[in-house]
Amino acid sequence: MSLAILCSGQGAQHPAMLDMVADHPAAAEVIKAGGAALGLDLHDVPTQRDEMFRNALAQPLICLTQLALWSALRQDAPKPAAFCGYSVGELGAYACAGALGAAELARIAAARAALMDQAAATAGGLLAVQGLRRDGIVRLCAGHQAWIAIAISDEEFVVGGDESALTMLGKNLSERGAKLTRLKVGLASHTPLLGAAVAPFRALLETSSISAPATPVVAGIDAAWVVRREAAIEKLALQLSGTVEWGSCLDMLYERGCRVFLELGPGRALARMTRARFADVEARAVDDFRSLDGVSSWLLKHATGRQ
Repeated sequence: MSLAILCSGQGAQHPAMLDMVADHPAAAEVIKAGGAALGLDLHDVPTQRDEMFRNALAQPLICLTQLALWSALRQDAPKPAAFCGYSVGELGAYACAGALGAAELARIAAARAALMDQAAATAGGLLAVQGLRRDGIVRLCAGHQAWIAIAISDEEFVVGGDESALTMLGKNLSERGAKLTRLKVGLASHTPLLGAAVAPFRALLETSSISAPATPVVAGIDAAWVVRREAAIEKLALQLSGTVEWGSCLDMLYERGCRVFLELGPGRALARMTRARFADVEARAVDDFRSLDGVSSWLLKHATGRQ
C-alpha cells in the first residue's frame, strides 16, 4: 500500500521530541548542521518549555526534528508516494522530500518565523473550532478581523484573527455549541493579517537553494501535486496568508492511492485526523512509538505487507 509522510505544525512540541534520534548518525548530522546555522544547540531548546513555543525557535525546531526523524527512518522505509505538511510542517515536508538540506532549512524556517512576526501588526492567534460547518463560521467571521485559517473536515476548523475578534468569536461560537481550543501559536497564521510576509518570503525562497522535490509534495493551500521548484516557492509563499485546505490535502493523498500514513510529529493530531477521515487506512505518529525500530517495523508491516 502506498505510503504518505505527514509533517506536523506548531503546538505539540514536547521536551522529548529529539530523544528518539539522539544517537542516530544521520539524524545527528541534521541536528548539528541545523543548530550551527541557527547558532544554538538544538538539544537544549526542547528543555526550555517557554522557548520551544516561541515562534522564532518553534518553526526551525519543528522542521529540523522532522528532517532528522526522516533521515533516520528513510533507509529502511518504503519510498513514500508523497509528503505533506500542516502549516510550517509544509516546509519540513519539502526538506524530507529532498528539496532542502538541513542548514538551509534552518535558515529559511527562522526567516519565515521572523517575517511572520514582523507582519503581525496586532496581537493575534488561532482558535480550533469543532461542531460547526464552514458557512456558519464564515458568516460569524464576516466583518471582523478573523478568517478560517485551516479547514480540516466538514465540522473541524482553525480560525485565525486578532485578539478582539477571537474573543468575540469565541463567545458567539460557544453559544452555538461549538467546542473551542486556543492553540499555542501567537500569530494569526494563514490569514490576510500575515499578507505583508508573502512577498519577502517569496523573494527569500527564490534566492535560496530550494530545488524541485525528489518526491512530490502536496501543497497546503490547494492540495496541488507539486514537483517543480517554481510551484514549491509560490505555494509556500501564499500559504502564509491563505487558508490551509488540510482535508483536501488528505483527500488528494487518498485519491493517489495512499493507505498508510506516518506523521513525523511532534504530536499525533494529523494521524488522528487521517483516521477520522478514512475508515480503511493505517495512520500512526512517530510519537506513538518508543523507538525508531518500532516505527520501522510498523512501516515494514503495513506499507510493504512484510512482517
